[in-house]
Amino acid sequence: MSTLTRVRGPQTRPRAHRLRIPPAWLFIAPSFLILGVFVLWPILVSLWYSLHDWTIGADDQPWVGLDNYVALTQDAKFWGALLHTAEITVVSVVLIVILGLALALALSRESIGNRIIRSAFFFPTVVSLTSIGLVWRFLLDPELGLVGGIMSSLGLGTVGFLQSPELALPTVIFVNVWKNAGFVMIILIAGLKGVPTERFEAARLDGAGPWQLVRFVTVPALRPTLLFGTLIMTIQSFQLFDLVYVMTGGGPLFSTDTLVTLLYREGFVNFQTGYASAISWALFLVIVVISALQLRIFRYNDVD
Repeated sequence: MSTLTRVRGPQTRPRAHRLRIPPAWLFIAPSFLILGVFVLWPILVSLWYSLHDWTIGADDQPWVGLDNYVALTQDAKFWGALLHTAEITVVSVVLIVILGLALALALSRESIGNRIIRSAFFFPTVVSLTSIGLVWRFLLDPELGLVGGIMSSLGLGTVGFLQSPELALPTVIFVNVWKNAGFVMIILIAGLKGVPTERFEAARLDGAGPWQLVRFVTVPALRPTLLFGTLIMTIQSFQLFDLVYVMTGGGPLFSTDTLVTLLYREGFVNFQTGYASAISWALFLVIVVISALQLRIFRYNDVD
């Protein structure tokens, strides 16, 4: 009887399970690390500060719970700053969007002249708010400014636009609109480029005039772009600090004080870090609510 010999290959041991990390996670890990250290961690720390009577340099930082938030509701300066912030935001955003849309409609055609004009309106957008605030503060100086000199030469006298409690806030709003209208104009022009020309041709065949084209064709087609521009301008206006701080410092008589200037004064001048953190979270909640309302109002469907 013959014996069959089975030839077996070398035995292989089962490999230990290795933890395999997708390469994509390795590439984005540094970004997540930076985001966690410089964004998420400060947010959590500010929430922790807002629940304490946290004063820079103090030996004891006692837990106070929601007392800082309760104190906000009883602080007249907080309500005044909130009112000024709302005024700046509402008036600025409405004027910026309307002016940006008007400029986009007027300058959407490609020509050398339109490109030059568009560049002139867009130029303030790329300049820092600090630089713009310094320039306008000098221009509006009642003694040395160009505006005061022109008004004096016309026999209108000098007006302290930034020294008057009644005129300071409208002046800040004007400069904010002047700076940001070009940004909305550019994004709306980009949105107009994506609107099919067949819509305008069909509307004209139905007898639509210029106003009907804008109301029933252009604006509905630009709804996503208008939403983006409105959201960006709303958040920017609620967080406006550089322009106000440089031009007026929140004055005169707190007439231009905003939530961010109040936050700065409480946190970095009075060193009331806990109270300033509560202001920052109140501002955050206001921005979230307003943004949610805007998303609700400007919501659209693909069939629009």
